Amino acid sequence: MTTIYSLLESPLGPLLLTSDGSALTGVFMGDHKHGPEIGEGWVRDENAAPFVKAKHQLTAYFNGTLTAFDLPLSADGTEFQRRVWHALCEIGYAETLSYGELARRIGSPNASRAVGLANGRNPISIIVPCHRVIGANGKLTGYGGGIDRKAALLDFEQAVRANGPHPLQTKQ
Repeated sequence: MTTIYSLLESPLGPLLLTSDGSALTGVFMGDHKHGPEIGEGWVRDENAAPFVKAKHQLTAYFNGTLTAFDLPLSADGTEFQRRVWHALCEIGYAETLSYGELARRIGSPNASRAVGLANGRNPISIIVPCHRVIGANGKLTGYGGGIDRKAALLDFEQAVRANGPHPLQTKQ
């Protein structure tokens, strides 16, 4: 299957968006751990339907005016990974959850490490909010886009919730 891609400039740096033509299959930051490289045979199409809507919603999110995404998504992963990613979408804006609590929510209370691994393989960052999962001690732990970006996203969401809409500004 051909991968369609687009790029979006964001406050976190350029984002690589991927699609199968009907749904968004990936949102990756620069230097994204487990992120793909643009490959031979990939087709760049800035105006593909999934990208137009995704770019509009991501821009609104980064401006602090969107707190919930409504996009067609199709993440490729194991059944367990997809369960974890679905549960991530249930974590509210500006809220955080521990890996252990996420494991309990998906019915696998002893699988916090497996949940962490699945979380780290989430291909649709920001929209599927893996940045909202933190360590049991409240500390920030691994993030495919880097801990600094995870902290920036969490701080941004909490500030929007407390003070109303404003754009995300980073030192990136």
